[in-house]
Formats: sequence, C-alpha cells, structure tokens
Amino acid sequence: MTDTMSVPNGWVCLYPQVSSVTEDSSLTKDSSVIEDNRTTSQTVTMSLDNRGLAYADGFFTTMGVIDGLILWSDYHYQRLVSHAEALQLNINSEELLAVLQLYAQQLEQGMLKLVVTRAAQNVRGYGYAPNANGSDCEIWLKATAMRVSTALQLSLPNGNLVPIQPNASAICLSSQIACLPPSLAGLKSLNRLDNVLASGELQRIKAEPLASKLASTLGEGLLRDMSGQWVEGTMSNVFYQLAEESLSESKTASSIHKDNENYLTTGQWYTPSMDQSGVTGVMRQVIIDALSTTQYPVIIRSLQDDDLPKLTQLFFCNALRGIMPMSSLTLLSGDVVDFESA
Repeated sequence: MTDTMSVPNGWVCLYPQVSSVTEDSSLTKDSSVIEDNRTTSQTVTMSLDNRGLAYADGFFTTMGVIDGLILWSDYHYQRLVSHAEALQLNINSEELLAVLQLYAQQLEQGMLKLVVTRAAQNVRGYGYAPNANGSDCEIWLKATAMRVSTALQLSLPNGNLVPIQPNASAICLSSQIACLPPSLAGLKSLNRLDNVLASGELQRIKAEPLASKLASTLGEGLLRDMSGQWVEGTMSNVFYQLAEESLSESKTASSIHKDNENYLTTGQWYTPSMDQSGVTGVMRQVIIDALSTTQYPVIIRSLQDDDLPKLTQLFFCNALRGIMPMSSLTLLSGDVVDFESA
C-alpha cells in the first residue's frame, strides 16, 4: 500500500475503472490509489440505471474493522463466493478481499460496507445475457470510521473473541418476512424491504408513550416468515434454548456477564433454518462452527408459536454487534417470557 491511499469520503466504485462508469456519473476530487492491485478508485455517483437500484439485482455485506483487520474475513470471503455463484456474478473474490483488507488497514477502526450489483445489460428489462463465467459487476465500497464495541467480549470454544452487548429485551413483531425459493433463501440480497418495514414497526413501538418502560430496554424484534415460523431479528439472527431441553446447570440470562466463558457452552442452543427465509449471517455461522466440536453443537430447528412460552434463553447476533443477549421476550398476546426467572 502506498502513502497516497486514503480512506474514501463516501462511496467509491472499486470496479469497473472510473473511466468505464456510465457517462452521467460525476467525479469528485477525492481519489485513492492501491498500486498493489493496480486499481484506481474514485468517489463517483451511481447511475440511476444501476440494476441494484432498479431491480435489487445484487448483494451486500457489512464488515467490522478493528486494528486495521476485517473481523471474520474468512466468513465474508465465503459470502462473496457463495453469493456470486448463486446470483451468477463474475467476481474475483480473492482479489476483492485483498483490496478490502488494504482499505481496512487505512481505516483502522470502523465499518466497511460492500455492495455488488450486476452490470448494465444489453437485454431489456429484468433479463441478462448468459455467460459461463457469470455477469460483470459494479462493486461499490463505503468506509465509515466508528468505534466498534469491544468493551465486553465472549470467548468462543475455539479461542476467538466476539463482542457481547448488555442485556436487553425483545418483542415479537407482527411484520413478516418473505418465503423465498431455494436459490435466494439465506442470501443477503439488496431486496430488504421486509426488514425495512419490520424495523419501522420496531421504531414505532419504541416511540409509543405507553411503552416507555419497555422502550427503554427494547433491543430487537423477533420476526416470522409467511409460513408462520419465527426466523430472525430485524437486523440479526437468533439463537434460543428451551425449558424441556435445557440442562439443570444451564446459566440464566442474568449471569451472562458473570460467567461469559460458559454462556454458549452450557445447555443446548438452537437456531432456525434459513432454507426458506432470512439471511444466513456471518456471526450465526461463526457461532455454529465454534460450537460444532463441543458437547452441545448447535441444532438447526424451527421456532414455532408453541415454543415461545418454553424459551429459557434467547440472543440475537450479527457481525458488527456480536452477541445481543435478551432478558425477556414480549409475545404478540402481550404476555412476557422472562428469561432471568428461567
């Protein structure tokens, strides 16, 4: 990396070269050069004809950066590979990850958001020309300097550390997410309208005057898909334990911060399948892999209405915030399942 490289202010187009971006794109004076990869990236304006804007034809991933390193970079690489294959996009994932790591070194602390869209096509409308190597792409990056919380961390069985947030409360939302065909289920595609509307519902609940006591501790909302199964949070995946399956020595949510090293390894954890809805998150897979060689590997199991009163533990997780433990869950009926009293 050369001394001329700087963290971009706003979005940059990593590919294609700036000279080949659509004619109505405008350039700013800010630019960065990565000579190691012979790639020049400049801050540009995305064309309104971009297929990501027009059809949500693409995917994204959001990466935390600490001390100049991308957190869980191997898992983000796997997402690049799997999503490129699923959406038939031509991406050199190894080269792209190397470029992202150079930006992470310069950023030092914060967040990288990568958006990949299919390039403009000669075929009119939704269609795209078939190619054995996949479609060409537009690849966009935004770097944001911010503090990534590491004040409290949980040690995984494999020795890796993940952030763990203070206890919060959760609520079941009436919003539902779509059931998808197998080729799209689990992908972090650009079509996130169901999550947008669900997040709006959660914000409305937080703003209700009569819910001020709940709102002060409300951290996440639990979502069903159209089949009625509870699948994930508005911005996260979910793991849970059940009363009839939990062991007598299982820790309660109130002891999470007193005995972090045992939180994940005591009792049987479950997480819903992503086979028909939801996003297969990076942190979800990190936790599944970390517990795979322990006494209680994670079991993929649907979460139904009848299960909710039997819950004894619940946490949400994502790649930026790590593990978000919940002390209670408010059901659609208004009843509250208190995990601290489990």
